[in-house]
Amino acid sequence: MATDSEVLLSARAKQLDTIAAVLPIDRRDELAELLTDQDIETLRHLVNEGMGENTLRALTSDLAYLQAWSLAATGASLPWPAPEALLLKFVAHHLWQPDQRDIDPHHGMPAAVEQSLREQRFLRSSGPHAPDTVRRRLASWSTLTKWRGLTGVFSSPSLKSAIRLAVRATPRPRKRKSVKAVTGDVLAKMLATCSADSLRDVRDRAILMVAFASGGRRRSEIAGLRREQLSVEPPITVENGPPLPSLAIHLGRTKTSGSEHDEVVYLTGRPVDALNAWLAVGRNETGSIFRKIDRWGNVSKRALEPSAVNQIVKQRAVMAGLDPREFSAHGLRSGYLTEAANRGIPLPEAMEQSRHRSVQQASSYYNSATRRSGRATRLL
Repeated sequence: MATDSEVLLSARAKQLDTIAAVLPIDRRDELAELLTDQDIETLRHLVNEGMGENTLRALTSDLAYLQAWSLAATGASLPWPAPEALLLKFVAHHLWQPDQRDIDPHHGMPAAVEQSLREQRFLRSSGPHAPDTVRRRLASWSTLTKWRGLTGVFSSPSLKSAIRLAVRATPRPRKRKSVKAVTGDVLAKMLATCSADSLRDVRDRAILMVAFASGGRRRSEIAGLRREQLSVEPPITVENGPPLPSLAIHLGRTKTSGSEHDEVVYLTGRPVDALNAWLAVGRNETGSIFRKIDRWGNVSKRALEPSAVNQIVKQRAVMAGLDPREFSAHGLRSGYLTEAANRGIPLPEAMEQSRHRSVQQASSYYNSATRRSGRATRLL
């Protein structure tokens, strides 16, 4: 006979299943134990509001972390709204100085709290958190507070000051998501490893070409790509050659687009041929485009996970004789803009395809290439 607690957990797990239709959630049973009924209702509300999947995934992840941290640090669930003292404690536990900990072992996150979070797989690396991660989790905390109709103190001067001083005291070098960009020459080496007619080669070739040529799409966008998002466009006429096939990819709402904006990018020529080749052999006429392939060579009905796209990039790097530690799926995104700069394509035109909203972010990739080869570096 099931206990009341077991019945409650089962009900929460079923509610999480309904959310997972638009928000893939791992560790469902663990989350069912960790999140409260109000937490799940808040997530369901966000789903109904049409918030983007990546945002929802980040909110769920952050909420789970915050709950686990609060239980470990205070012995109680997150209070709503959170008092300022708890927010300051969160900053103190996550932004600290390694040198000071050598002097004072109680500096930063207490050992018992750290151990609890590690046992639950919320903490994997050692050392203080990245400032951007702390800011994002505080922003998620603030968002969830507002969705409950409550007013938080996330803009208080003392909290802003604590974060600013903590960041200044714990400098961390900014690391790119991919050490090296997957530029045209690197991509060619990876594609050369996909020259056979096997299902994996045909699929991986399409993934690499589509992800790169569509402006360096994020791995979540490639993994979640569906047939319904594709539309055939009129062929592109070129001089001294046959017309090139053209496709439009309707991305819908993305990480950086507005709620009502349908982002569209285009594929032309070889990437379209590669995608059509996979669609033909994969026989996926509806639903997810890029799917798993089992050890016996059968195409699954399940879509690839975003992490699988990253793994494919690394596997093809190994096969191409490259160091897999230097490349990741994000290298396709930075590589697209770097290659655009190398070929003299204006930044605004490249951003139309990459769909970057921030000129500063896009130009950080673009300018590295143009500065290195530009006249300003050759004054002598």
